[in-house]
Amino acid sequence: MMNARNANEAVMAATSRPRPVRRRAWSSSCYTAATVAALLLAWEAACRIFDIGAYLLPTPTEVIKTIADDPVFLLGHTGATAAATIAGFVLAVIVGVALAVAIVYSRLLEKTLFTSLVAFNAIPKVAIAPLFIMWVGTGIESKVLMAFLIAIFPIIVDTVAGLRSVDPAQLDLARTYRSSHFKMFWKIRFPNALPGIFAGMKVGITLALIGTIVGEFVGSNRGLGFVVLQAQGTYQTPLVFAAISVLSVLGVVLFHLIDLAERRLLPWHVSHRGAKP
Repeated sequence: MMNARNANEAVMAATSRPRPVRRRAWSSSCYTAATVAALLLAWEAACRIFDIGAYLLPTPTEVIKTIADDPVFLLGHTGATAAATIAGFVLAVIVGVALAVAIVYSRLLEKTLFTSLVAFNAIPKVAIAPLFIMWVGTGIESKVLMAFLIAIFPIIVDTVAGLRSVDPAQLDLARTYRSSHFKMFWKIRFPNALPGIFAGMKVGITLALIGTIVGEFVGSNRGLGFVVLQAQGTYQTPLVFAAISVLSVLGVVLFHLIDLAERRLLPWHVSHRGAKP
């Protein structure tokens, strides 16, 4: 009885303590907010002290005022950029995972397709963007293709690494029980590769956003890239910074959505142990 009571008291004492992970997360958020606030204050002070004109470097208050003056304008262009980015990213995930599986299970594709992908990834995508404008026009299709091309490579590489990192002993054990190739893939290889897939997706979502902006720079009449290009041409520097600020927020939001999905689907992974409050 005493041992059981002591064990219960120990469990209650342990659960009543503040969780260090929650403290670390809160501390990290505070440090991030403080750092951003300090940089903005330094930026504001430098512009005022050195009397820098808004056409060269607007103050943060001027940027915020530009956003607040017409939020619907920037919101509409943000929606266009986000739609093209998400569409290209989803397409990159579907095609990238499928190609990675084919590469892992086929030595011929590993020697031919994988090498070709590496060579193609070395080509500057800015040089390809005008071709897409010629082929599919200035609509959303060209932006989706640019986002897809830039995002797919890290997804393929990380998925291949994840599929190959499975413990050979697990596969040998499955073979002794005469498991089919599909069952070994679905029950062993694919779950083992999920952390790698999500790692590639985190990199891919940011690259997809870059690809969309490149496409909007080359030819578009919608999107944040179009806003930046037009505002730069008319020397509306505060609007340029406003569009860039919204673009950075969009990138952070998309990245954290992928991270949240990973935490929900892979709570068992070592990188998320104890991360839930």
